[in-house]
Formats: sequence, C-alpha cells, structure tokens
Amino acid sequence: MCARAGDVSLAGAVGRLPSPLVETVDDRLAARGVRLLLKRDDLIHPDIPGNKWRKLGPNLARARQLGQHTVLTFGGAYSNHVRALAAAGSLLGLRTVGVIRGEEHRPLNPVLRFAADAGMRLTYLDRASYRAVRAGTGAAVLAGLTAEFGPFHLLPEGGSNTLGVRGCAGLPAELDQDFDVLCCSCGTGGTLAGLAAGLAPGRRALGVTVLRGAAFLDADVARLQQAAFGVNSGNWTLTHDFHAGGYARTTPELTRFLADFHDRHGLALDAVYEGKLLHGLFSLVAAGAFAPGETLVAVVNALADGPPARVAG
Repeated sequence: MCARAGDVSLAGAVGRLPSPLVETVDDRLAARGVRLLLKRDDLIHPDIPGNKWRKLGPNLARARQLGQHTVLTFGGAYSNHVRALAAAGSLLGLRTVGVIRGEEHRPLNPVLRFAADAGMRLTYLDRASYRAVRAGTGAAVLAGLTAEFGPFHLLPEGGSNTLGVRGCAGLPAELDQDFDVLCCSCGTGGTLAGLAAGLAPGRRALGVTVLRGAAFLDADVARLQQAAFGVNSGNWTLTHDFHAGGYARTTPELTRFLADFHDRHGLALDAVYEGKLLHGLFSLVAAGAFAPGETLVAVVNALADGPPARVAG
C-alpha cells in the first residue's frame, strides 16, 4: 500500500536514508517507565530535511515528468515547506514561487530570506483568499497567480497531497527497534496520514498539532489517507492541546522546556514544530497518557538554527 523509503529520491541530491534512530534517556520518562526514540529525519539533508524530503521527492519527480519548469506552493511566513522547496528548486534548476499567507513584512525573517536567496519568488496573499485556496474554492486566485507567474505545477500547503502522503508512508519501514506509538508534529496532516498508513498492525500514530483551532485536521488526515490509499487506517489520533497559542507562537512554559531540553540533550528544538511535539509528549507522559513499558518514536524533521531562547529569572 505504501511507498518504500528507497523509492523517494531527489535527482541530483544525496540524502541520508535511513535516518538515525536514537534513544533519549531522561529521568522524567524513566520515572513513568516510558522510552523515547528520536527518528532524526533532520539529518537526511541540510536544506531539505525530514518530511520535506519525503514529500518533495515524488512531487518534484512528477513535475519533471509533466514537463513543468515552475513549481508554486503555499505556506506561512515560517514554513519549512516553503524553505525546503526553494532549496530543492535551486538544486534541481526549477523555478519556484512561494505564496505566503498574510502581509509582507520587512526585513524578511530567516526562513523567507533563505528562500529568496535560493531564487524563490515570493508573493503574498490575504488570509481570506488563502483560506479559499485551501478549501478548494480559490479558482480565481489561482488564475491570477497563473497570469502573474505563467504555468506552474501546483504543490499544496505543506506538500500534503497524495504523492507527499505516500512518500511519508515509507518511514516506518526504516524503524529497526520495537515501538508502540509513532509521533509527529502536524501542520497540514500529510505526514501523519502517511506515517499511520505505513504502520504494522498493533502500532498507532499520534499527531501533535501546531495550529490553534486545528480541529479541521482530523477530517483532513482522513481525507488524505482516503485519497492516497483508498481507506482510513483508523490507527491514529491528534492532540490539539500543545499549540502554545498558535502557529509560530510560544509561551514561557514552552520556552523553558526548549531551554531545558537543550541543556539535558544538546538538541535545539524549534519552537514552531518539533519543540511543540516534544513538549506535548513529555506533558502527556507526565499525565500518564502512556502505559509503563511503552516505547514512543518521535519524528524530528528539523532543528532550530541556533540555541533556544531563555525566560529571564
């Protein structure tokens, strides 16, 4: 039903597959009898890491098969997907366009600066029009983008389409240790849809949403699985309790957790995606959400560019 990891490639690029699987030894986990393994997908490629490699590989191969030379996608101002597409386009000689939700802000943040330096053309879309495109009712918006940029191969937000979901479904086959729950952060639901579909019977997947008001993701994950595999695997759940106020937002509690995790384990988790994932998992472990003896695998798709911020005092 699912693609194997080895089937996902970016021509002209060398990725580290399978990515390492390493245990995080932490007394807070040990006290609850829970093990945590990190699937270090951030190490696949320096500029096209994690689920971006797994989603973009098959999508860019399809664009080339169709003879498309421009790839256009959507994302927020801190979108790892937008950043990775810009890097892949530069590597493969494809023109790329990033349609960014909201108004332009100068100077560009580090994500958008990287994308622009990699040759991506950036444009901005008001939030109402952005929502219309996401809901499939933005034909007029897409027509306007075609008039501005010419014909393009359209990639949805986060690269979460049938090809992207199938690309992510190969990850569980790389896991060579026994585990119970495979966990990931969720922005669009495509990664969770693929991971859950690739699991062997008796295992389950958990997604930690990074958006406020993201109850719609439950339906989106089911829809993506149905489109990619013809069935909802039914072995996944989402938790919406750890978004820290919304996309790219944080709280003092999350900031303290990121600094403490860095001190304990030497990893600088980003506050947008993987920091919320790990904070959510540690909180759930502390609340007894996992049974003693269970092993969790958390997929780390990218790390922060620098050490975490710290709360004064």
